[in-house]
Amino acid sequence: MSFCDKLRSLIEELDLTQKQVANDLNIAPSTMGGYVQGSSEPDFETLKKIAIYFRVSTDFLLDLHANNSNTFIEDELLRVFRAMTSEQQFLFIEQGKVFVKSNQKDKAKSS
Repeated sequence: MSFCDKLRSLIEELDLTQKQVANDLNIAPSTMGGYVQGSSEPDFETLKKIAIYFRVSTDFLLDLHANNSNTFIEDELLRVFRAMTSEQQFLFIEQGKVFVKSNQKDKAKSS
């Protein structure tokens, strides 16, 4: 996923406007529009500001996968998990365990 797509997704996920983000980061709204449209990219300092603002890594924004993460889906899962409260994280894990158990039961039935 490209930088502009990730940025757009983060803005929409938090129900913000490009103008709000631009104002919060102290950059011109037209500059933010260029980032979201993919017609320009931020310099290193602005990239760091964007990462801090959205509480994500620059690697996530640039679609660089860490050695312990193999796919965008894993990176996205970790990002979403980290944005949750402790209580939400606990519930999320418990729901995941239900899916794993269901998969194991399905495998046992088909064997």
